Amino acid sequence: MDVTRERAHQSWRSAERIKRLSDRLIGVGPIGIGLDGVLAWIPGANIVYSVAAGGLLIYEGVKAGASTRTLAKMGLFLLADSATSEVPIIGWAVDTLFQGHLMAANALQKDIEARHGPSDVKGAWGRRVRPGDGARPVKGAATFR
Repeated sequence: MDVTRERAHQSWRSAERIKRLSDRLIGVGPIGIGLDGVLAWIPGANIVYSVAAGGLLIYEGVKAGASTRTLAKMGLFLLADSATSEVPIIGWAVDTLFQGHLMAANALQKDIEARHGPSDVKGAWGRRVRPGDGARPVKGAATFR
């Protein structure tokens, strides 16, 4: 499958949205909580959300032409994330802290950048751009001086 750079980076952006919504709505250092962590405590809703968001990530991986290895790695992260949701209390606590969607999205984004170059939109996601962090400043984005 021949994937254009534009289509691959569209998948990169989708993965960014999914990982932020799922695992990084609120982040403090390396720990973040998103919808996946909140819904982990609601039986039924936890597995539905986890599988749906994971399915979207895999779909974007296929559309981006990600390698089989990357797709397998993503699948393992997502399987572990969804499986923990099924164990009451302890599993829910683990699911709250285990950032499977974030790890799967990062694997996809790394694959896309290796095949199609870095994304031009990193700085446009509300993150301050530091010189030398691999992201090109975007017009209107804040920068450190």
